[in-house]
Amino acid sequence: MKKIIPIIAIVVFLGIIFGVWYVKGYNKVVSLNEGVKNAWSQVDTQLKRRYDLIPNLVETVKGYATHEKEIFEKLAEARKGYFSAGTVEDKAKAATQIEGFLSRLLMFQETYPNLKANESFLKLQDTLEGTENRISVERKRYNDAVKECNTYIKSFYGSFFAARVGVTEAKYFEVAEAEKEAPKVKF
Repeated sequence: MKKIIPIIAIVVFLGIIFGVWYVKGYNKVVSLNEGVKNAWSQVDTQLKRRYDLIPNLVETVKGYATHEKEIFEKLAEARKGYFSAGTVEDKAKAATQIEGFLSRLLMFQETYPNLKANESFLKLQDTLEGTENRISVERKRYNDAVKECNTYIKSFYGSFFAARVGVTEAKYFEVAEAEKEAPKVKF
């Protein structure tokens, strides 16, 4: 009996160590996965803010640049595309698509002196630029959360827990190749 008690104590101790390790690893995967979801919701919030501002900006610019109807139509289509997107990847694609149109729209101020001096346009432009900066920050935070989560779930221990939780590799928010080129504005 005296020989069995130390063995039982060692087994119980190892069981406690294993249990703590398991709970800690499991909770880390859950926490990282929730971090990715939270970071995306912050990106989504800023993108929604952008899309709420666009109609105001478009209406202001329309009064000065009615012959550039194509840009306004594409902006409206891209905005609809964002709200009809069902997945994170589709929303990210719609968000990057609109950036080219916004760049062209904001370049109108160089061509239209009255627009450049229009107070409403300037306020909207400042608000939109601030929103674009916020989106950039939130994209970075999202990609940082994705990196941290993906790194952990690809590690030896992390993959064990990720399989138990059902967490798979998250997708980075990347800019499409076509969007990496500077927009060309023609009048």
